This record gives sequence, C-alpha cells and structure tokens, in this order.
Amino acid sequence: MWFKNLYLYRLPKHWAVEAAGLEEQLAGLTLQGCNATDPRSIGWVPPREGGPLIHSVNQQWLLALGIEEKLLPASIVKRFASDKAKAIEEAEGRRIGRKEMREIQEEMTLELLPRAFIRSRTTFAWIDRSNGWLVIDSAAPAKAEEFLEHLRKSLESLPAKVLKVTQSPSAAMTGWVAEGEAPAGFTLDQDLELRSAEKATVRYVKHSLEGEEIRQHIAAGKVVTRLAMTWNDRISFVLDDNLQLKRLAFLDILKEQSDGQSENADERFDIDFTLMTGEVAQLLDDLIEALGGEPASAPAPAPAPAP
Repeated sequence: MWFKNLYLYRLPKHWAVEAAGLEEQLAGLTLQGCNATDPRSIGWVPPREGGPLIHSVNQQWLLALGIEEKLLPASIVKRFASDKAKAIEEAEGRRIGRKEMREIQEEMTLELLPRAFIRSRTTFAWIDRSNGWLVIDSAAPAKAEEFLEHLRKSLESLPAKVLKVTQSPSAAMTGWVAEGEAPAGFTLDQDLELRSAEKATVRYVKHSLEGEEIRQHIAAGKVVTRLAMTWNDRISFVLDDNLQLKRLAFLDILKEQSDGQSENADERFDIDFTLMTGEVAQLLDDLIEALGGEPASAPAPAPAPAP
C-alpha cells in the first residue's frame, strides 16, 4: 500500500476516537452499489477485501471510499431522445417543444441507465492520530473534498482542517530554485513549473535547474508553482503551490526493506503500509519545517472587564 498523492488535513493530535467507534459510524454509510436507475453510488468499503472498514496497523488507520458511476454519455441520451421526438412528430403531426424535449431526455435517461456500464473507483486515506494527520491519496482536489464530505456525513464530528504553513510553498520553492539550494534533507530534481502574474506558464521536464534562463524567469517576476524534489534519497515527489504532494515514488532503497519480510500478501500489505506511513510522517515533519513551521494559534481574546 503505497500512496501516490498526498492531500493533507490536520487533526488534533491523539484525537479522542477509537477504531471500533469510528468503524461503527462508517458502517452507517457503506457502499450499496448502483440500483437500476441510480446514476451513482458512494460509500465506505473495506480497504482489504473481506476485512473491516478500518484497516489498522500499529495505530495507523487506512480507510477506503468506494464510488460506482454509470457510464451514460449525454450524446447517447440526446440521440435516443431525438429519435423518439421524431417518431412522435411523425405520428402526431406536431413539433416537440423545449419543455417536452427535456421530459423526453429525462425519460430516456431512466430507460438507458439499467443498461449502462458501471465504472468503479476507490479513494484511500490514512489517519495518523499520534501525529495528527488525515492524508487522502488524491491528485484532484474534488476527489479529496468528496472523501472529506462523506467522512463528515458519517461521523458525529470531524475536526479536520487544511494544513497551513508559515511560508507559502510558492515563495519557498522560488527561493530554493533561485539560490540553487534545497532545504536540509531535500534535493531539487529536474521538473519545474513557473508562472507569471498574467498566468503565463513555463514548464521544464527532465531539465537542469542550474541554468541562467530559469533565474531570468524568476527575475522577471515568475514564481515557482510546481517543483520536483527528493527527500533523503527515499521518496521523490512534486510539490505544488497548494501544498499538495503528487507523483510520490518510494525509491528502491525503501522498498527493499519490505522484501523478504512477508510470507503472504496480507503480511506484505501491512509491512508496506507500516513503512509508507512511517516514512511519510517524517517527510511531512521535515517539509513543514522547511516551510517555516505551522502558524501558532491565535490567542484567545481577553475577557471583557466587569462592568
């Protein structure tokens, strides 16, 4: 179990919820599958087939949200609706109005849905109570929000907040590239995106970042919005200006640690998950430090003086 993307939310450290209680709440909104006329279904599924809704290893929890969607292109519905409208016009000698055409399209949608193919996908997330993380494996903000929304519906309360840091990722990355020096524990790789205030974008792929051309772009006002990096020769990734980590690759030196330690697929899954969560937790600590840490909570307002 190796995540490919990290969409980050903060939880209170040592969040006061247990796996059994959390699983009981998730059980109220499990995936039921699409009925004949349902265009979509969403709900919790076991991360491991046949297992519980929360896969727990050393107090690290893995959750999985299942989504089923009927594949019914609008062009197909429009074609069938058009054919039916023509048949009505020829049989009754009248034109079909806009309102009636919409009704015909809705009728065709309901008629075609039972025959539509179903596409399934799963979004995984990891909860680390001891370090205060909810990490969703998603490259798309919409899918991360979809997961979070369903989790909020399932739980009595969910104190998750988007991670915030003192220095903006874009400003930090621009400084690292301009100086040609990564923060401690990191190296700069060869993928880069720069953007101007007018949204003009320049991308470099597998290109040295040491050339004068890149510094000229920065001097002209462009800022770095994506930067490929490697952490401690163990995990490579792309950091973007929204503080998302994408295209994670756990390098051979890390994966070799799990080789030969498992006797079956279940053991291998748990070992990989343990390695992944341990390494990513350290990576996130170092990255937050490189970005100036997390802002301190605002102090509570002083009580009003007694009248």
